[in-house]
Amino acid sequence: MPEPTLMDKTFNIIMERMVETGQAPHYAEIAAKLGVAPEEGRKALHKLFSTPGFAGWLYPKTDNIVSCAPFNNLPTHYRLTIDGERKWFGQ
Repeated sequence: MPEPTLMDKTFNIIMERMVETGQAPHYAEIAAKLGVAPEEGRKALHKLFSTPGFAGWLYPKTDNIVSCAPFNNLPTHYRLTIDGERKWFGQ
């Protein structure tokens, strides 16, 4: 099995954080999890979200995650409940 790429790891960090807390991580948190400098975390975030066909987006001209399928970091009409817990919003 091939080693996960930097983008695979970045996506996994975002998904784990969103599942755990309902909120997307800041790039500095991504960098810390990747074991790289904050600027490298920011670049990894932008590279992932600029991948053609990637189902997510950043708030324009910022480094903040708005949405990363299937979750949304901002409230939407699609509130998700799992095992009675409501802390997620869907895209």
